[in-house]
Amino acid sequence: MKRILIATVASLTATTAFAGGADMPPPDAVVVQPATPAPVSYGGDWTGFYGGLSYGNLDAQAGGASDNDQTFAGHIGYDYDLGDFVVGGEYEYQDGGDVNLAGVDVDNVQRLKLRGGYDFGRTLVYATAGAAQIDTSIGDSTGAVGGVGVEYKVTDNFSVGGEALGHNFNDIGGTGVDAQAQTFMLRGNFRF
Repeated sequence: MKRILIATVASLTATTAFAGGADMPPPDAVVVQPATPAPVSYGGDWTGFYGGLSYGNLDAQAGGASDNDQTFAGHIGYDYDLGDFVVGGEYEYQDGGDVNLAGVDVDNVQRLKLRGGYDFGRTLVYATAGAAQIDTSIGDSTGAVGGVGVEYKVTDNFSVGGEALGHNFNDIGGTGVDAQAQTFMLRGNFRF
């Protein structure tokens, strides 16, 4: 009988030990690492070539006369993104619309501009300066141009914006006529 009692106690002890008895430590907890979110792109890389069209207003004054009209332009350029700042250059050709200053027709305005601005991600705010040439029915003149603009990336390859420029031209065609002009343009750009 003693043998049966010892065998029963031994059997119960072994069963309890194998079944995870009270003396057994709990199993280690499984640690789940949180998923790392994918990086978010804010569309802030402005580096590359672009080209586009613009539509707006040309307002010119010379010798006490002034006139303005709607106008179209085309432009090409290159920007380089330095992180928080963007620098670049641009060539632009703008038609003169039907602007006429006391019998003098404005045929076109061409610009070669440098621009620099702050990169807000999908938005670029910039200042621009350079040289402009006005071509009129009495001749042409080269003068200074400067202004400000803003551009917003709708997609990585297409942006829209606006630009305001002021121009000064002296001694157009050697006639002694000086002129000032302002342009306000809405712009669309395709970026490559």
